[in-house]
Amino acid sequence: MQRINMRKFTFIDLFSGAGGLSEGFIRAGYEPLAHIEMNKFACDTLRTRAAFHYLKENKQLAIYKKYLQEKQEKEDGHKLWEQVPSEITDSVIQATIGEETIDGIFSTLDTLIGDEKIDLIVGGPPCQAYSVVGRARMGKAVEDDPRNELYRYYVNFLERYRPKMFVFENVQGIISAKRGEPLKDLRELVNQAGYDMELKVQIASDYGVLQNRHRIIIVGWKKFDEDGNPTSYKYPELKQEEKKYAIMKDLFADLPERKAGEGKLCEPIQYEKPLNKMPYLKKSGIRGTLKFTTQHIARPNNEIDRNIYKMAIDLWLNERKRLDYSKVPEEWQMHKNTESFLNRFQVVDPLTCCHTVVAHIAMDGHYYIYPNPNPTVENSRSITIREAARIQSFPDDYYFEGSRTAAFKQIGNAVPVVLAEKIAIKIKEQLQAGLAETHKKD
Repeated sequence: MQRINMRKFTFIDLFSGAGGLSEGFIRAGYEPLAHIEMNKFACDTLRTRAAFHYLKENKQLAIYKKYLQEKQEKEDGHKLWEQVPSEITDSVIQATIGEETIDGIFSTLDTLIGDEKIDLIVGGPPCQAYSVVGRARMGKAVEDDPRNELYRYYVNFLERYRPKMFVFENVQGIISAKRGEPLKDLRELVNQAGYDMELKVQIASDYGVLQNRHRIIIVGWKKFDEDGNPTSYKYPELKQEEKKYAIMKDLFADLPERKAGEGKLCEPIQYEKPLNKMPYLKKSGIRGTLKFTTQHIARPNNEIDRNIYKMAIDLWLNERKRLDYSKVPEEWQMHKNTESFLNRFQVVDPLTCCHTVVAHIAMDGHYYIYPNPNPTVENSRSITIREAARIQSFPDDYYFEGSRTAAFKQIGNAVPVVLAEKIAIKIKEQLQAGLAETHKKD
């Protein structure tokens, strides 16, 4: 039985983004065989992270540490990637999954994985077409958006590689989008492919993430094993955790102070508190493996924005009320729309969990104002890249390649690492039990 427990289960990650879902599965002991992602900067991040895991496994983390210490802005990760075997970085496939590309992706994947058996497929197609904000922004055009159909290609991967189980993450809007037709179609296609599936709304803050993020997590499994016997796989039962940690004292308190525009994209940052004083960071693994972190850079903000930020912070800290944009002094209102999206300025709650981090954080930081306990116009700002990454429970040794905007977008689109890890652990228990059952029959 011990040998069975030592076996590393394999997975491929579709629509990988920056790799939050993948990172959780790697932390739970799985081996990634390939990542498929269309965005260049996200692919660069995935390559850098793949190099990190290779170097860590081979006790060569000094190479990664040196890379972060010497990295220059606007450089990609080649200086690091060249120091690991090419098959490590080649496992990241930059491609848009679609009708014209899928055969080529299959061919590349087949070469990459060789005789390896894929135990699991994970991933979530881009969700803008299903999101409330996406629908509001795109109007009727959302009905014809090709991203509505990406779930069909996910099923194509199930049909070709026949994993034991799969994990499919998306926004809650997938339930109601197009009157529920995509979800109904997904169920039918999954069923035809020989899989059962179940979906649940999972709230990240229930499982050790300091973020009230609601997402649909679909888990599916083969109905029958190789011998035609019904499988015993099911939706993993996640154990809810006590919510005893807070953003300010448990997530942000060991990072140096920043004002708007302060910090560098490439710069080692020393911690201001030892790990034994930060129990949440230790428990969650967010402090990572290095004695420093990076990307603690704040956006520059003009004086009008900082005045509004201070107003929003005062209102939230003193009255627990959100700022209504229509109540902002007229001379500060740069947006003429004062009838909708009135909550566009929001403070991160210092006493509990953050509200959902989304990709719009790449456009401006108004929705993620740093909860400075003594706000002034001079020290008011939005959160840094590293603070946003921590809210998504990425470890501090995770480096997001590309510009500041690219990094924020990758973080906003990600699955929280700690939530992914909890799901991965519970699925692993089922896979190990299935393996043990097979060995018993043999």
